[in-house]
Amino acid sequence: MAEPEVMESEVAEPEVAEAVMTGPEVARPEVSRPAVTGPGSMSVETWVERLGGPDGPERYRRYTLGSLAFFAATEAALWAFWVKTSDAGALGSALVAAVGAAHVGAQLLLSRAALRRYLGAGPRPVGLVALYVAATAAMAALGCALLVTGRIGDRDLAPYLFWLLMFYAGPPMLALPRRAGVALVGAVPVAALGAAVVSGLSGEPLAFAVGAILFMVPFMATAMRVTGWSVRLIEELAKARATQARLAVAEERLRFGRDLHDVLGRNLAVVALKSELAVQLARRGREEAVAQMEEVQHIAQESQREIRAVVRGYRTADLLTELAGARSVLEAAGIDCRIENGPAARLPAHTQAALGWVVREGTTNMLRHAQGASRCEVSVRATVSGWVALVMENDGAGTGPRPGTGSGLPGLRERLVEVDGTLTTERRSGGIFRLTATIPWETPE
Repeated sequence: MAEPEVMESEVAEPEVAEAVMTGPEVARPEVSRPAVTGPGSMSVETWVERLGGPDGPERYRRYTLGSLAFFAATEAALWAFWVKTSDAGALGSALVAAVGAAHVGAQLLLSRAALRRYLGAGPRPVGLVALYVAATAAMAALGCALLVTGRIGDRDLAPYLFWLLMFYAGPPMLALPRRAGVALVGAVPVAALGAAVVSGLSGEPLAFAVGAILFMVPFMATAMRVTGWSVRLIEELAKARATQARLAVAEERLRFGRDLHDVLGRNLAVVALKSELAVQLARRGREEAVAQMEEVQHIAQESQREIRAVVRGYRTADLLTELAGARSVLEAAGIDCRIENGPAARLPAHTQAALGWVVREGTTNMLRHAQGASRCEVSVRATVSGWVALVMENDGAGTGPRPGTGSGLPGLRERLVEVDGTLTTERRSGGIFRLTATIPWETPE
């Protein structure tokens, strides 16, 4: 059934199917589908978990780029509103519209380039920073010139400077190192306000401009920096989860390898020694060679039994342990896993072992074949007709081969046949894949 660039070193800042049945022909109970949490009720934790999945960073980066485009469109709309409502005249309005359009374009280009730089995917956009500062200075100088020539009044220049410097503050803060960004973001508003005072801005309009700029310039600069930091955090989260999942697989392989080494190491060494001794004895015509080969045969048979024991021990599955393991592995892969244990703890040992293997193989199938999955729901339920059902459902059925093409599900069916159980698989609309295992069970009195 589902698997995640370098950057400058900085301190952390504020991704209707047909059911196939096996086993004896028995009536299979209806199992109610677990409730699915809709997008409207998605919690913050679930949202973060989804963004930490394989496709989370790319999705979040698209959201961020869309937000940057929205900011640029908002600035353009405000300049259009100012041109329409001010008394700057035809020439003044045309100049503001032209320079404002250049400022909006430079803002959008610098914001995208600054984000790439912050994520370590591009060079520092020094040229764009210089162009953006020049466009901002030209826009502020134009407003002061309109005030000096009497084309606009104080109450037109105050919001003009407020909007200009508010939108100016973000991109340089993201494009430059922190100290350089703070210096540049602070210097331009001070210079612009000084020029406005020299041009005649005073009284309430000046107080409004100073107060609004003192609040919004630091706010916008911080918001832009936090935006880049959050994109980087999501990407690092996805990378960490991919690494965690690979380490979990490697650790299990090492554990199994250690078990095999412990079982076979000594026996193989003895086999090699005794077979060499038997060869030497046989070359001399000694009858003891037969006894040595009989011992080799005995050790080989004993090794076979020990290997079977290791494999059986490796495959023996406790249901509660497998449910906890499935949650850990899937969440490490960025898949939100919700589990309902139901009567799992009260099931007989053979039933727990069969269902535990279903959980293990179902989890493996998801990691291999459902790379686009973002959630998985597992439920264990007892029915009034004396059955226990285990349902595993995920939303990653849109990718990967159809189930049944490998040996995992056939092996599950063979295991369930031994306990008179059944296994069904379904594909539903919306990329939903559902695996259901049912086994007859009566609650012990």
